[in-house]
Amino acid sequence: MQFDVVVIGSGPGGYVAAIRCAQLGLKTALIEKYNTYGGTCLNVGCIPSKALLDSSEHYHNALHTFKEHGVNLKDLSPDLAQMVKRKDEVVAHTTGGISFLMKKNKISTYQGIGSMVDKNTVKVTKADGTAETLTGKNIILATGSKPTALPFLKTDGKRIITSTEALNLKEIPKHLILIGGGVIGLELGSVYARLGSKVTVVEFMDSIIGTMDKSLGKELQKVLAKQGMEFLLSHKVTGATVKGSKVTVTADNAKGEKISLEGDYCLVAVGRTAYTENLGLENIGITLEERGKKIPVNAHLETSVPGIYAIGDVVKGAMLAHKAEDEGTFVAEVIAGQKPHINYNLIPGVVYTWPEVASVGQTEEQLKESGIKYKVGSFPFKASGRARASNDSDGFIKVLADTATDEILGVHMIGPRAADMIAEAVVAMEFRASAEDIARISHAHPTYTEAFREASMAASENRAIHI
Repeated sequence: MQFDVVVIGSGPGGYVAAIRCAQLGLKTALIEKYNTYGGTCLNVGCIPSKALLDSSEHYHNALHTFKEHGVNLKDLSPDLAQMVKRKDEVVAHTTGGISFLMKKNKISTYQGIGSMVDKNTVKVTKADGTAETLTGKNIILATGSKPTALPFLKTDGKRIITSTEALNLKEIPKHLILIGGGVIGLELGSVYARLGSKVTVVEFMDSIIGTMDKSLGKELQKVLAKQGMEFLLSHKVTGATVKGSKVTVTADNAKGEKISLEGDYCLVAVGRTAYTENLGLENIGITLEERGKKIPVNAHLETSVPGIYAIGDVVKGAMLAHKAEDEGTFVAEVIAGQKPHINYNLIPGVVYTWPEVASVGQTEEQLKESGIKYKVGSFPFKASGRARASNDSDGFIKVLADTATDEILGVHMIGPRAADMIAEAVVAMEFRASAEDIARISHAHPTYTEAFREASMAASENRAIHI
């Protein structure tokens, strides 16, 4: 079969690239090795984790906050099996939607492992061992990532688990030891903390969510600690062993002293690694970079081989579904002869704990390092009438603006619905808005987004009204 474009991988980057190619009139094929589309995000990542986060949040609120709102309940208990069942239904519905979109856009789909034979030929090896070949004028590599493994700590999928197994536990852990204080670990850790687990976070760095503004990590740690999570920062994990239903994790603290933790589950969440195995890159002369993990690309996301592109987690940059989607659209439009652009500085990051954490642009640490003079405006949610009404007064919004021009350089927020509110900041920064621009825009009252306006007022002329 001959195509204008062959896409390997059906995650958010791959399936979006395929759809956009089809929209632009390109004959397109999509290859996926699993039975369902959507990659990690839809199957074992973004979507299922949010389903469990929502379910656990409902239970936690019913147990801890409903009484304050005048709603009295008794004999509450979490039904983990039902939560997992609902999560599976959400996943099935979402991945099924991708199947519909493939048919709607007349995209040819192939199930199997796609590997490069030469620059225009892809072999698809099916589960039964048979194979067929596709020819494409252009190839898009979008094979995503997998959980990073620690070489000295082997997961068994039962007691020492990755995020994939954490989505399908049969019981609520009594004590979940979480290795890694990043986004994935904290989201899944908060699920089980809400359901009654003791959760201990062991993190090598001196703060959690280390890629975001330091102030966000400090505030999130404080809030999650109030919810019962424990944190061991600046601790280097040295191993883990399983005996029966018990897991023992060993680590060295900042003083070099050895400590030992005992729990019934250990979740290893230390990041993700690009998945490039069995792609046949050696057949077309592509050598991986970044310690042999990432596919090198140019400004058009084209590899060293003309006509072969790579997007998403297999190339440099943040491993985010929406970044992959943007790159999928970008490459499709490049292939079609258009001139798209991506502003990598304005791709937001989000942590879906509660309160949520969201960030876009540069952090204070980055501005200091680069020597850019900036001013800071901050507004706490405890001063927000809307937040007090909903009993969500933890957190704040911080706006960083250029001292000379007042242009917004970064927005960092932790609070209710931050994942949705960050979009306003992204739009503003795409149009190079100043802090005063946001301060002059009417925001409905009472809303959480008023906090963004107040923080912008504070940054612009130190004139926030409600603090």
